[in-house]
Amino acid sequence: MRGIYSIIFGGVIAVVAAACQGTDEHAQAQPEVAVSATACANCGQPLGGLTAEQLDLFNEGLEEFSATEDPDEGLGPVFNANGCGTCHNVPAIGGPGTFKVTRFGHTNDDGSFDPLAELGGSLRQDHGIGELGVCGQQAEVTPDQANTHANRRTTALWGFGLLAAIPDDQLRLVASLEPASIRGIVNTVTDVDTGEQRVGRFGWKAQVATLRTFAGDAYVNEMGITNPLFPTENCPQGDCNALIECDQVPDPEDDGTDMQKFADFMQFLAAPARGNQNLATTLGNVAFIAIGCAGCHTPTLFTGSSDVAAIDHQTIHPFSDFLLHDMGALGDGITQGAATGRLIKTPPLWGTSANPFFLHDGRAASLDEAIRAHDGQGRGARNRYVALDGFTRGLILAFLNSL
Repeated sequence: MRGIYSIIFGGVIAVVAAACQGTDEHAQAQPEVAVSATACANCGQPLGGLTAEQLDLFNEGLEEFSATEDPDEGLGPVFNANGCGTCHNVPAIGGPGTFKVTRFGHTNDDGSFDPLAELGGSLRQDHGIGELGVCGQQAEVTPDQANTHANRRTTALWGFGLLAAIPDDQLRLVASLEPASIRGIVNTVTDVDTGEQRVGRFGWKAQVATLRTFAGDAYVNEMGITNPLFPTENCPQGDCNALIECDQVPDPEDDGTDMQKFADFMQFLAAPARGNQNLATTLGNVAFIAIGCAGCHTPTLFTGSSDVAAIDHQTIHPFSDFLLHDMGALGDGITQGAATGRLIKTPPLWGTSANPFFLHDGRAASLDEAIRAHDGQGRGARNRYVALDGFTRGLILAFLNSL
């Protein structure tokens, strides 16, 4: 594999050197290309080729996704947001956002993880309906017993219907073909909706496999709205007695109608269109492959059979294998199911130019900073990136900003 990298990358250097001959002042530059005005021109829009009925479902889902909820509709007693669009809104509805949630727990001496569920963990709800003058219920706080904390940033929902249609066996095949040193782990989960064993692909830990489960999980954990898939209310700070006074709407608070509209919106939401392509982005793409980034950020995948023609057997370019990887010090320390603290799912890179910040916790303000923070199975590609001259790093950043 290293020999292939050397051959490919040697070609990149030759082309770049020829293109930049006599421009020494540029050879040391490391420009991070600004977000293109056209890089996300279709963000928030439906997939092309939908039928009139499917487009109606998208628009009904968009309306529900954009709405805000009240306590008399089931919001709370504790929650992180009063609507889906409150968090997913950059640069358009359904996108990422500046919102972060907090995960916490206790890492024991033997390395095992306790989510402190009896104290409201591992997800902290940062608002209570007492803020709205109802019941007096206040936000949760991180308990003193927690010695592990992690921020999680809001991710984009772009192209989720396409991602949901990737066959499980394809992701297993991708894992089997990756070099042993960076081979990802398939996270097989029990889908709450169907009871079937499925390959997870959504969430920072690939802990969710389907759109309906993703929607139901978000409703109960982020908004405190119970639904048919998750009919049990979160007890504020683990105190279920608080529900007696503060949870007055019968469960399930959503009969599944709104949850399904959320799932419909995600299914029919378009993947982001590519930005402007030029010589710099083309060379940056080759360099991206040459240093090994594409080993986990798989450029091309294929959807399987779908009743939706716009999703059926499509070639897509999410730049992710949707597998868990050991990210070393970049891991968040939180265990969710089989995904332990060092494991993070490879995030898709399409729509990268629309992100307000990067990495799972949003610590990186730039793509360069995000790449330099890679560790564990990403360390080799990181080291090869750092070893490049500034101009070639700039080509890679130009490529990433075109996604």
